[in-house]
Amino acid sequence: MRRAPAELPLLGLSLVERSEPVTFNRFSGTLRGRRWARARQRVVIVLTSVTITAGCGAQGEPSHGSGQHAANAATTALLPRDVLALPSFDFSTYERLLYELRGTPVVVNIWASWCGPCRQEAPVLVDAAKRYGDEVQFLGVDFQDQRGPAAEFTTRYHVPYPSVFDAPGAIHDALGFVGLPDTVFYAADGRIVATWAGPLTPQALRQNIERLLSG
Repeated sequence: MRRAPAELPLLGLSLVERSEPVTFNRFSGTLRGRRWARARQRVVIVLTSVTITAGCGAQGEPSHGSGQHAANAATTALLPRDVLALPSFDFSTYERLLYELRGTPVVVNIWASWCGPCRQEAPVLVDAAKRYGDEVQFLGVDFQDQRGPAAEFTTRYHVPYPSVFDAPGAIHDALGFVGLPDTVFYAADGRIVATWAGPLTPQALRQNIERLLSG
């Protein structure tokens, strides 16, 4: 005679107590007993709960980046492809990125969300990036900032190019700057053609970019 299993393990729960027999009808293939019905309801509740919990956990996982594609003039391993990615860079990593960008002129702007003059010059840089972004790689260095305010700054001014995160200020200090904002103009061969301390004017930015493209 075939017997129904006395216990069905699910998630460490015993669904049927051994003290009460469960009858199996071999002709209809159904299990009888009120306790089995209640146990079956508990199975449905447990499975539903597990599904909902798993779904909430997946939705709560943090995403990497914003999906906001950076307008880059070049493609390298270290160059962020997402405007809001803000990867942390030390000066050594910054130099490696510049080496990867050889062959493309680069404009590096050092800024921070808490810097008033940086807010002043942001529209100037954005306009230049829209005009020259296919020929010149623009790159921001976010100095001693926090990622939340930095992302808000980038979004507010519609910055189309990527930045790297320099929390301790290592890149800024290694380049010999004192205040903010600061800008460095690199030729395609990696040479520093010009530097600018303070907020850029449209004319100064345009002239230095033209120097990069002409030489």
